[in-house]
Amino acid sequence: MVYRKTQEEIAIMKTGGKILSDVLREVLKRIKPGVSGLELDLLAEKLIVQKGGEPGFKKVRNYKHALCVCVNDVVVHGIPTDYKFKEGDLVTIDCGVYYQGFHTDMAETIKIKNEKSIILGSIEEFLYTGKKALEEAIKVAKIGNRIGDISKTIQKIVEGAGYSVVRSLVGHGVGRNLHEEPEVPGFLVKDISKTPLIEEGMTLAIEVIYNMGGRDVVYANNDGWTIKTKDGSLSAVFEKTIVVAKKGPVVLTS
Repeated sequence: MVYRKTQEEIAIMKTGGKILSDVLREVLKRIKPGVSGLELDLLAEKLIVQKGGEPGFKKVRNYKHALCVCVNDVVVHGIPTDYKFKEGDLVTIDCGVYYQGFHTDMAETIKIKNEKSIILGSIEEFLYTGKKALEEAIKVAKIGNRIGDISKTIQKIVEGAGYSVVRSLVGHGVGRNLHEEPEVPGFLVKDISKTPLIEEGMTLAIEVIYNMGGRDVVYANNDGWTIKTKDGSLSAVFEKTIVVAKKGPVVLTS
């Protein structure tokens, strides 16, 4: 069942989303060679609590961190470790905030600059594609459209650029629970007319989850969480939480 939020609930999620976006911005600033995912995780939790929120991901059963930290071929759910980032690494930070009973969710991928890298240009194009896909997908998340319109937009931009949308991982509704209905795939699985109708008050975590190589992914590290690309290619994620309003979609994690 899709849970449409009231104006009061949306106001709470907007505040939580502001906390989240501020925290993620600070975390991304700290990423540089020699810094570890564990250091970023401790920083994120400290900032979230200072701002009056709670780490949303720590409310997921058996997950003990404020962040998911994914490096290079890790797609999602990377557990923060003491691995120290290096120049040229591609780093995805996924973070969630729980504030006054509601979750918001957000992710972004950056590269650690390495001017000598011969694939720098291709990585820039890869990341630009994901950002563009998310921006355009958000634009079509409006009353009267369908979830399939979001899916089609993401798939067209990502695959049109020669990359692969991961099929086994999708965006989702978000609110009182971190994952709610409806699912928001980055690809079409059925006719758009048969996908859920987008209605006022829906809050969605729209995600672009894609690989530079093939779309297949596998569990790695025997930790029950980490998912990597099957072919070892680079992966990235761009995600924002939005609300469907009368005048159009509003980003809550801006």
